Amino acid sequence: MGTNASGIHGGRLSPADYEKNFSDLHPPLDHHEALVAADRCYFCHDAPCMTACPTTIDIPMFIRQISTGNPVGSAKTIFDQNILGGMCARVCPTETLCEQACVRNTAEERPVEIGRLQRYATDTAMERNIQFYERAARTGHRVAVIGAGPAGLACAHRLAVNGHDVVVFDARVKPGGLNEYGIATYKATDDIAQREVDYVLAIGGIEVRNGQRLGRDFTLGELTDNFDAVFLGMGLAGVNALQVEGEQLAGVDDAVDFIAALRQVEDKADIAIGRRVVVIGGGMTAIDAAVQAKLLGAEEVTICYRRGKEHMNASEFEQDLATSKGVMIRHWLQPKRVVGKDGHVMGIEVEYTEMRDGRLTGTGETGILAADQIFKAIGQTFDPIGVSNLQLEGGRIAVDAEGRTSVARVWAGGDCVKAGEDLTVTSVAQGRDAADSINRTLAAGARPSVAVA
Repeated sequence: MGTNASGIHGGRLSPADYEKNFSDLHPPLDHHEALVAADRCYFCHDAPCMTACPTTIDIPMFIRQISTGNPVGSAKTIFDQNILGGMCARVCPTETLCEQACVRNTAEERPVEIGRLQRYATDTAMERNIQFYERAARTGHRVAVIGAGPAGLACAHRLAVNGHDVVVFDARVKPGGLNEYGIATYKATDDIAQREVDYVLAIGGIEVRNGQRLGRDFTLGELTDNFDAVFLGMGLAGVNALQVEGEQLAGVDDAVDFIAALRQVEDKADIAIGRRVVVIGGGMTAIDAAVQAKLLGAEEVTICYRRGKEHMNASEFEQDLATSKGVMIRHWLQPKRVVGKDGHVMGIEVEYTEMRDGRLTGTGETGILAADQIFKAIGQTFDPIGVSNLQLEGGRIAVDAEGRTSVARVWAGGDCVKAGEDLTVTSVAQGRDAADSINRTLAAGARPSVAVA
């Protein structure tokens, strides 16, 4: 992300502005604020918010515990279902999940602040380093977990609690996966990803081996030979290409890499950003890249999306957040050609689109948007290296309801499978549930047959 002659450079802002721009998006509640927020909960029976949560946290229970002055008990209620509840409290799209389902919306058009209350409880327990779980007696079983992201960590923790020895293999230099490398910096400002990793590993019985990639450093066959079970939670490693002329020009970057670099850098001024930035895409990655480009000092930031506002994967809250930061979102535009000079980006030619007979079609009308930096955020892909013998579905690993793959003793979960939304909370639920399935299988003492036909 270094400086170059195209006008992409760092240090656009003062240190004070960087600190202000990347401060906490949703500051934590203090004790009084938490009690006031908790008091708004109706503590519904058969609460719709609980049904809307992919990890089915007992939301009325944990909020009631906060309201009675027991945030530690509240954290236990959360962690029982979601051991990564601290990060999920920060990054979950609560506006489309639990808070959207809150019955307070009907009466007041303002839900209970479930996400911030969850953060209050989980932060309290983590700051006091209160561990709620002890390992069961060692079973003698060994399980390999591929990927130290949300799915892998949730799986590893649940397996360790049940007494199994777990080895987590991860390709990156640090564990945490998407939580460490893929979350917008302003959504997780207090090194929560690594603090949460430390909290999970404190249970014991979990070894993490970084810099280890499936298909390069070991094979799936070697894992099944040396471990009693394997869980695959490697996420999505590939980034979709624009597949247009000029994509190779300097200044055309992957939004995922940009977000990761910003998460890891100590001084935000070291991240170079263009004066005029265009982001191609309509999901959360596009929003995060665009907002952070603006926060780094870009003067003009435009998101181009090939469909309409209502089709964007990013929630309406996230879209509004982007526009509030000065990002312009333009719909019904698709990239045609990246325009450059002397090897650097100068702009992007886009074509207007429309729905015609139920299909997205270019109208033939084009224009050029000036830009010295373009971020690609049009989706990530699963890299099947190392798992070519597994059955795939929709380009990802096929699994049954318990997370079992087409190969005996191999489970999978998280973004590498096609099941549910690509969210941290969904990955946690799938890793947790796969661990329960693995535990039942190992406890039965029998090797399972192939699960996916």
